[in-house]
Amino acid sequence: MIDSHCHLADEVFGDDLHEVVRRAKDAGLTRALCVLDATNEAETMRAAQVSELWPSTRFAAGVHPHQAGEFAGRLDELEALVRSVIAEGEDVCAIGEIGLDYHYNLAPRTVQREVFRCQLRVARALACPVVIHTREADEETFEVLTEDGESEVSGVFHCFTGDASTAERAVGLGFYVSFSGIVTFRGAGSVRQAAAVVPSDRLLVETDAPYLAPVPHRGKRNEPAWVASVIETLAEVRGVSAEELSEETSCCFDTLFQPENTGTT
Repeated sequence: MIDSHCHLADEVFGDDLHEVVRRAKDAGLTRALCVLDATNEAETMRAAQVSELWPSTRFAAGVHPHQAGEFAGRLDELEALVRSVIAEGEDVCAIGEIGLDYHYNLAPRTVQREVFRCQLRVARALACPVVIHTREADEETFEVLTEDGESEVSGVFHCFTGDASTAERAVGLGFYVSFSGIVTFRGAGSVRQAAAVVPSDRLLVETDAPYLAPVPHRGKRNEPAWVASVIETLAEVRGVSAEELSEETSCCFDTLFQPENTGTT
């Protein structure tokens, strides 16, 4: 099993990261993608401990839409920051999470779109996959991804919460779709319908730990070991065994985040 999106370098894991990693390995996880906030130096520093405890971990780094306001009128600095994080991080294989968040609106929407566009340009230049965050902004997210014609960038819509047609639209652009513990929630019928239509070669699973713990752990601090609950629910939805789904999603992870997907130009 692979957790394709977690925040193991978050400070909430500072006191027991060793045990969290041990439980992940005991649950059968072989690796994870740890997502970093490129604006958070302390988090970047903690990533070294994650690597030490779990050497197979890979990383993504980028500027989340919540922090987009820090780069209003400073896109050159943003591009330099993202390029340096990719170049200096030996195991950084993706740019993310990036995108649009119109739920909290912690940054002006116009600034969010410019910061999103800038990071997509870097991703295209480096042939680097992206991790997309979109909340209450699906239409605008697709507009930014396609405004220059074809997407020309690979990546994943992480923590997918849309419906089946939105999932099919993402796949049509060449993206992967990743499902989190939300798929296990009672009221998430539309998300489960979306999970049923994503092709097996475009499907990923994640925890988004420490957030969104799946049933039966809902309400607790999430951790990578619990991706097993996501896999169990998805397997039931798709009518396959958990073992088969685990293998399929692991293959997708390796295809998307393989080392050669990260450029250096």
